[in-house]
Amino acid sequence: MTEQGRSGEVAVAPYGTWASPISAASLAESGVGLADLMVADGVLYWRESRPAENGRFAVMSQTADGTTREVTGPGVNVRTRVHEYGGGAFWVSENRLFFSNFIDQRLYVTDVAANGGVAVPLTPPGYRYANCAVDTTDASRLYCVREDHSRPGEPHNAIVALAVDRPRQEAEAGNAGVVLFGDSDFVASPCPSPDGKRLAWIAWNHPNMPWDTTTLYVGTLTSDGLTDITVVAGGNDESVMEPRWDADGTLYFLSDRSDWWNLYAWNPAEGVVRAILPRRAEFGNPLWNLGQANYALTGTGHVVARYGVRGVDRLALVTLRTGAARDFDLPFATLNMVSLRGTGAKSQAVMIAGAADQTPAIIAVDLATGGYRLLHRPAPVTLPAGLLSQAEAVEFPTAHDRTAHAFFYPPANPDFQAPSGERPPLLVLVHGGPTAASHPTFSLGIQYWTSRGFAVADVNYGGSTGYGRAYRDRLRGNWGVTDVEDVTAVVRYLADRGRIDRDRAAIRGGSAGGYTTLAALAFTDVFKAGANYYGVSDMEALAQDTHKFESRYLDSVIAPLPAGKAIYEARSPLRHLEGFSAPLITFQGADDPVVPPAQSRSIVAALSARGLPVAYLEFEGEQHGFRKTDSIVRSTEAELYFYGRIFGFSPADKLPAVTIDNLPQTPISDENH
Repeated sequence: MTEQGRSGEVAVAPYGTWASPISAASLAESGVGLADLMVADGVLYWRESRPAENGRFAVMSQTADGTTREVTGPGVNVRTRVHEYGGGAFWVSENRLFFSNFIDQRLYVTDVAANGGVAVPLTPPGYRYANCAVDTTDASRLYCVREDHSRPGEPHNAIVALAVDRPRQEAEAGNAGVVLFGDSDFVASPCPSPDGKRLAWIAWNHPNMPWDTTTLYVGTLTSDGLTDITVVAGGNDESVMEPRWDADGTLYFLSDRSDWWNLYAWNPAEGVVRAILPRRAEFGNPLWNLGQANYALTGTGHVVARYGVRGVDRLALVTLRTGAARDFDLPFATLNMVSLRGTGAKSQAVMIAGAADQTPAIIAVDLATGGYRLLHRPAPVTLPAGLLSQAEAVEFPTAHDRTAHAFFYPPANPDFQAPSGERPPLLVLVHGGPTAASHPTFSLGIQYWTSRGFAVADVNYGGSTGYGRAYRDRLRGNWGVTDVEDVTAVVRYLADRGRIDRDRAAIRGGSAGGYTTLAALAFTDVFKAGANYYGVSDMEALAQDTHKFESRYLDSVIAPLPAGKAIYEARSPLRHLEGFSAPLITFQGADDPVVPPAQSRSIVAALSARGLPVAYLEFEGEQHGFRKTDSIVRSTEAELYFYGRIFGFSPADKLPAVTIDNLPQTPISDENH
């Protein structure tokens, strides 16, 4: 049945059955990630993911004339496992590329002009490195975050000095670096002063996470290591991040002492900390990944800084002496990895930018005119007119007379409309972290669903970043409570306004979002289906099995053990199987060190034994998050197939069948094929 629309024949078909040009394969093709952008001698360098090459990361470069090429060889995967989440995986100095090779986690060096030439190892096996900085007076010396896995037990983290011009034999024998500071559980952001006399860094201890409490230190560098170590800021529920020295010897850093991560300055001679630009805005992000660059100092009395307000990033040029700010009018929703290229009137800020209507790109902003230029977009996407669903920012009421936030995407497909009176199924997305955040940037993954007739709500529940520390702290002691209250509240809010069908609401999330997915299914009856991507089902088991970085995270968001054992049991979906009534599909990486496969296998087996419809797909060679094309395609198509079976519609796509326990394996109708 069709009706005449503005763009021709518009078919009338139930939501979920709409044919879309966005395939699961196109999701993988567009999922090229950009990370670790930096500038060295006027040349841009960054990491770029390769889903079609088993998810490896390559280092790319671009010269001033726009020539772009891969610096690393085809078999090299530039990725560090420090904190398991990595970040800050390479550095360039004097035409040499230093990088962490994923396969053995050793540091290597190669000539950036060698076009994938031989890389020489610098460090022995058993150690991981990240977030390095080149000494400002001696290019043969690096200051790095090192994670020591050479001995049994919990790895030891330290700031080390690493000589990079030693013979290869010394790397094999044990050139692991000289420990400068190793008196805390975690360290990050080593930053030498311009004169090479001082080093700044941040550190924190269990059970804190870096967005809870960190300490900023400064020490004097000597031939014997560090002396005169001074605490500049932090401690006592203050999160300090990203120290950077200016040319005049002033140290700048981000702190949330005002409830928001703002920029501050410390003058060593005066020992006084002052605020640069107080705003109710987030100039920083949670330190899940090392090597962040949220601002860049020009060396001429200014700073270029990104900041976020309610999930949308902006860029400002700030005069450091007065705090006067000039905001740039840019059509982007996210900005990160801010760096500078050029000097004087020709200076540019370069960064990774995410827009509402296109895939991520590297851009350059002219600091004089405010205009921007696209430098590189690795996987551009062109959607037919009318196919793009635009994000709507919604603030909705939730428990305890509070409000929470989400971005709502209505169904959009110019070739289809639903039968009169039908409302769309809703897919609630739950981000990871749980301190991460959702942004209204273009996501082909979201458009995959909206173009098929789903509505999508991407929720920034209490605990998310971007709304101040008080909002972030709503989750302290309340993980599995506040997040569940908010993801269920958004369903009621949208249903009450006639935007969605409350009887066809599904929830999906990965990692921490996977836990919220399971908790919402275990403790409420709001959702009629769920998709769990490597989520936590047993909280106490996670506390015992996970890696060092997160091994005490649950102390703050749930309770310390063993005193809080009863709370862990009360919050663990695996302990409350009787609460599940909705079908569940689960996806898991077989090599996941963050949320081990046992977490997924246990909940699936237990629910299957109780007669609940469940499906399980485990992917060999995948860790925490899917990076391979085949895994992305298979999981996406399996999820659509699953919703079709559960909600009773026939997708237009030809989909491989998925075995769903406790559900008759009737094939989906070929009616729409």
